[in-house]
Amino acid sequence: MDPVSLGLLAALAGGAGGELGREAWAGLTALVRRPFRRGDDSTAPVPAVSSGEPELVRLAQDPDDQSGAHALSTALAVRAALDSDFHTALVAWLRQAEAVRTEEGAVHNTISGGIQHGPVLQGRDFSGLTFASASAQRPGRTDRDGEEPGGTAQ
Repeated sequence: MDPVSLGLLAALAGGAGGELGREAWAGLTALVRRPFRRGDDSTAPVPAVSSGEPELVRLAQDPDDQSGAHALSTALAVRAALDSDFHTALVAWLRQAEAVRTEEGAVHNTISGGIQHGPVLQGRDFSGLTFASASAQRPGRTDRDGEEPGGTAQ
């Protein structure tokens, strides 16, 4: 299994993704708190590796700490390698969490209703915009002096 993205872990810990992100973080928390499985041999000792919970708590306290995100990603990968049930659940969680990531910053623009006479902006997070151009004229319309756009009188 590939390690869980540091950016995804840090973003979720920091509250990215709104309600969907909070649900993803809660799902990871519940997953990490599950008891470590020893496979079919219940007499086998639990490996001396982190469950991931201390790393999860550390990242939740400081979402900007890249070393905390790295530590959690590593703990998740090691546990997934040793616990097949955890691996399966982590893969399922990751699929859901990736939806938060793909929606983060997503822009879906639609223009309908005919011809647009003037500036049309498509994108996300605009600020400080100014437009210094003259107002747009619709074809076949006259300006205030009765002239067609382009300067010829009717």
